[in-house]
Amino acid sequence: MRRALEPERLRSVYDRVARRYDLQHAFFTARSDWRGRRMVVGRTVRPGDNVLDCGAGTGSTALLAAEQVGQEGHVMLLDLSEGMLKAAREKLTAAGFADRVDYRIGDMLALPFEDDRFDVVLSTYSMCPLTDPALGAVELYRVVKPGGRVGVAHSAEPQGRFTRWLAGVVEAVVWQVPVLSLGCRAVETVTALERAGGRVLFHRRIGVPLWPFVVFVVEKPAS
Repeated sequence: MRRALEPERLRSVYDRVARRYDLQHAFFTARSDWRGRRMVVGRTVRPGDNVLDCGAGTGSTALLAAEQVGQEGHVMLLDLSEGMLKAAREKLTAAGFADRVDYRIGDMLALPFEDDRFDVVLSTYSMCPLTDPALGAVELYRVVKPGGRVGVAHSAEPQGRFTRWLAGVVEAVVWQVPVLSLGCRAVETVTALERAGGRVLFHRRIGVPLWPFVVFVVEKPAS
């Protein structure tokens, strides 16, 4: 696994690309990113839920969650980048959801929330750039309530020797341009959640062969 970008550099990259992030990410993933968001939200969020979207970016996943929770629910968006959260605020306000969302600058490796706070915790494509993805996954698990659900989508290793080799060649070039790579690389986090006590409810690979994603939902058992 490639070494992650330092947090300050990562923040700068995402501030810089915030206005074009949606188009850029959809283009490079052949829109499978949207499929992953819908799968995660559809399998985790229910009306009235209190939801945390970690690494919320421009708010695309939070938008789906805000629709799902309804007027009685709430969505908290957390991201390291002010630029991304500004774009998210504009998006959710335009959609009419300003009264059911809040925003917080923060680090996914040290979430500024108490244990067992949220009904649902989401992370879509925000684990990939973390310096310690497994720690990030455990932080998501810490703040979800017993009986609650953690929904995740992130980059995964391509399948097949040749595909992995080709992906590595392409990635070696793209990695030299952080505004294109966005610091993303294949990571593995579901094992950390299982070790923390989580029960996997759903697990699937999606996306294009060179840049696949894994999408999964983990439940935190009720006490």
